Amino acid sequence: MARDTEKRHAKLRGKLLEIAEDEVRAKGVQSLRARVLADKAGCAVGAIYNVFDDMTGLVLALNGRTFQRLGASVSAEVDQSNGAPVDKLIIMSHAYLRFATENPKLWRALFDIEMTADGHVPAWYMEELGSLFAIITGPLAEMHPDADPGELDLMTRTLFSSVHGIVLLGLERRISGVPSERIQDMITFLLTRIAKSG
Repeated sequence: MARDTEKRHAKLRGKLLEIAEDEVRAKGVQSLRARVLADKAGCAVGAIYNVFDDMTGLVLALNGRTFQRLGASVSAEVDQSNGAPVDKLIIMSHAYLRFATENPKLWRALFDIEMTADGHVPAWYMEELGSLFAIITGPLAEMHPDADPGELDLMTRTLFSSVHGIVLLGLERRISGVPSERIQDMITFLLTRIAKSG
């Protein structure tokens, strides 16, 4: 009986995540409503909370899937490159931009969730984020073989934040000096300069 319940819960969880992904892809994470999800899944609203602690838990699970897809997309691009470390960083940054451009609302959901690093964040979620950062750390470690893990972590987060900021400002067409058609050029300029200073 317990196994049957687990199977039902797993099936409902998967169904809700598919529906939530469609909703977020079309309307953004702010559009998610338990009632809408339940209606589309053919279940009671309370059933959602049998498989997720709350709506934040559902969004975290959805973001976990997006992190995996983003990481796979970036890794696939880098795996095809035998270039220098800075070339790998440029390739993965351009892949990041492409993912954000092709999946704007899912990408934004990764950062629009109302949760801070000092709040309760599930360990598995931090592991997914860590896996994404590890892709960046590889080339940085090649460029800076004497850097200790703390320095590499700081470099990774700084580089990610810099590229993310360029992508975000460019895609949102903010009055920031980041013309959308020059985003790739700005990323390449930044990473090339970092490589020269290393």
